Amino acid sequence: MTAPFTPITALAAFSLTILLTTAPVAGQFTQRAPDFDRMLQQQTETDRTWRTASDGVMQFEKITYRSRAGDLDIPAVVFQPLTPRGAKGHPALVWVHENIRGHLYEHYIPYIREATAKGYVVIAPEYRGSIGYGKAFYDAIDYGGTEVDDVVTAVEVLKNRYAIVDPARIGIIGWSHGGMITLLSILRNPSTFKAAVAMVSVTNLFQRLAWKGVERQHDLIDPANRYGGLPSERQDVYKDRSPLYNIDKLQIPLFVGVTRNDQDVNIEEDMQLVDALRSRKSQLAETMVYDNPPGGHTFDRRVDSKTLQPENTREQRDSWNRVWTFLDWNLDPFHADMRPSTR
Repeated sequence: MTAPFTPITALAAFSLTILLTTAPVAGQFTQRAPDFDRMLQQQTETDRTWRTASDGVMQFEKITYRSRAGDLDIPAVVFQPLTPRGAKGHPALVWVHENIRGHLYEHYIPYIREATAKGYVVIAPEYRGSIGYGKAFYDAIDYGGTEVDDVVTAVEVLKNRYAIVDPARIGIIGWSHGGMITLLSILRNPSTFKAAVAMVSVTNLFQRLAWKGVERQHDLIDPANRYGGLPSERQDVYKDRSPLYNIDKLQIPLFVGVTRNDQDVNIEEDMQLVDALRSRKSQLAETMVYDNPPGGHTFDRRVDSKTLQPENTREQRDSWNRVWTFLDWNLDPFHADMRPSTR
């Protein structure tokens, strides 16, 4: 019997993460100091909510692993079906959260529950820069750099620690900044994943900084100046970390969803990716452009603030139907690995 589920609301959880909000001071904008104690408290509450939401529905485990970048231990949450099928019996998904200063939000609960019910093992890396893990982890942010290594390392964790995972059926899915990490993961490691989904993803840092404010955006994504300067000074770095300029490296099936009323990743940025995929990778990529769904940038992840159940708008239903159809076709979660043993 499933334990009662009393979640922190998605909106409340999100509001606690607004720790980088800028505030006007004498006509300027200044960045508020991060409240690391509050972040730790929030993470404790979030972990508790996930444990409760998993009870009787899926197996929950909080782990850490060493990033292949070699400098940091990465927290991650692993979800498994309640009844495993045995060795190589399940495909897996690497689940990449949104926001450069975010974590595995509670609004993913219904979707990860659905994933495990289908037969997927899910690993959600809390890549460097995520909140809730202290100042050193927060300050290690490397936007489009070693954070991608943190996420890709999760594949080796699945292969080495979870015998029920079929190493030939591992996919990756991410949203917004997590969508950018998803794209960079598959473009830099073209044979590591079997399939990928990138929703409303950041795709072109030149356009993003130009539209949002070059210096302000640089300070947000690269506070330690790991890039070595602004786009005009380090074009090579910004190009390498912009998925748009690397799309010719795509070698696996990819689904991309965007929306015209996105006020975060504007459609003018996302359509560059859509057009590039349609013209140069049409045999591998599926794309969907929504016109005006409720919620814009968050249309597919919006949930009821009390129950954390999906809002169930037609665009949200359509989006998840497309995502699951795409993933199920490419990763086949309904069947165990029936290939003959090579031993």
